[in-house]
Amino acid sequence: MTGSELDRRLVSAVLSGDADAVRDVLYEGADPNTPEPEGGLPVLCAAVAAYDAPVAEALVDGEADPDRELPDGSTPLWRALDGGSPAVFESVLGTEPRLRLPEQERARLLAGARSWYETGPVEGLRRRTGERGPAVSVRVTDGDFDWVDQYTLGALVVRAGYGAILTVLEWSFRIPTPVDELIDRAVRIPDEEHVDWSAVWLTLVRRHCEEVLSATLAHRDHPDPAHRRFVADYLRARGVIACDSPSAERESGILAAWATRETDGAVLAKVLEAFAEYEHPGMESTGLRHAAHPDPRVRLRATTVLDASEARSPEARTALLTLLGDPDARVRLEACGAGLRDDALLAPAAEELVRLAEGPHEELRGGVAEALASSRDRTPAVADALAALLADGNQLVRLEAAYGLALRDDPRTGEAIERVGPLGVGFEHDHRVSALWDWAWEGDRPWRLSTSAGDS
Repeated sequence: MTGSELDRRLVSAVLSGDADAVRDVLYEGADPNTPEPEGGLPVLCAAVAAYDAPVAEALVDGEADPDRELPDGSTPLWRALDGGSPAVFESVLGTEPRLRLPEQERARLLAGARSWYETGPVEGLRRRTGERGPAVSVRVTDGDFDWVDQYTLGALVVRAGYGAILTVLEWSFRIPTPVDELIDRAVRIPDEEHVDWSAVWLTLVRRHCEEVLSATLAHRDHPDPAHRRFVADYLRARGVIACDSPSAERESGILAAWATRETDGAVLAKVLEAFAEYEHPGMESTGLRHAAHPDPRVRLRATTVLDASEARSPEARTALLTLLGDPDARVRLEACGAGLRDDALLAPAAEELVRLAEGPHEELRGGVAEALASSRDRTPAVADALAALLADGNQLVRLEAAYGLALRDDPRTGEAIERVGPLGVGFEHDHRVSALWDWAWEGDRPWRLSTSAGDS
């Protein structure tokens, strides 16, 4: 295939947002700096403008040049910074930018990110467009999990992720920004799913040392609950990422003590959630202390702690049995998860899951279906509940239900596969799809669940 044909395929893959196809055609030899048809800018600029982080990452991994000077004097990297998406910016920034970029350019990037952050996206748009009217805003997902506000004014669009971009640049250039400044940046929008919040805790985890840990822990006595909640979230991340670190025992002890004196329900719930990621001899006693707390958020995480405890005393079983009947449906679902792993609680937990599956809590159906599918309970009531979930409007719920029926070799599995419907990209290696394949193969049954791999 000629270079021009490969380049056309690359442009098509970029414009259609197909990151896998981008990687394939680059592997075949397409030019990663191929210009797009309109305007002649490198295709990396098209991915940046479309806020397509996976495609941008595929291009940069394939040696597209993020520092290539464009006719207007900018670069793809500068365009990514102006766009305000941390996910896109990190994709274009590439690995070890501290070594790639000269000191003067690093300073300019930092200044540009800080200017956008301090000015704000709306005022920044007004300065760029000259328009004074209101900007249109919408909340969007940036990356896999976090959110950010996106603003449109005139013909320009930006995302307000400049705090996260500034944090990413400081870490990438190994600038030891004071911990207090970083936490202030994180809680400016006090939501743990906001891009600025996530970027800060990730940076603090990466920078881990005694000085950083101590400075972060000092905020657990801050009068603003958002600061305390951030510390708990940081420790939760530490428990997940660095649970085997030398300081894990100290951190778990700090959380155990903190849980005895925290009065804010939202913060206490976060403290307990973090505590459950560690090992500690007081795990069960901490869970029992808060199992009857008036705040359902605290009871939810007390249940998580009880489930994480290696011990399971009669008192803990009694508490979990009570939590299976909690007024809050989320608490009941969490208690079901703990009960399914306990022979003494398996039957009542399965019964509650069936009730939850039949109940009005649509937002919990995914968790309910997952728990029912993997349950060791093989009673007809559980199988019937799984079959009923095949009517759910959410495809992932239907997939979990079909998976659970296949594990039970239920005669309704064939119908369940039909009800799942065609699956999109990303399911080729899904364990649930594999189980359905096994069910069809072992029984020499026809297979009708189509995936993006093209099998049907």
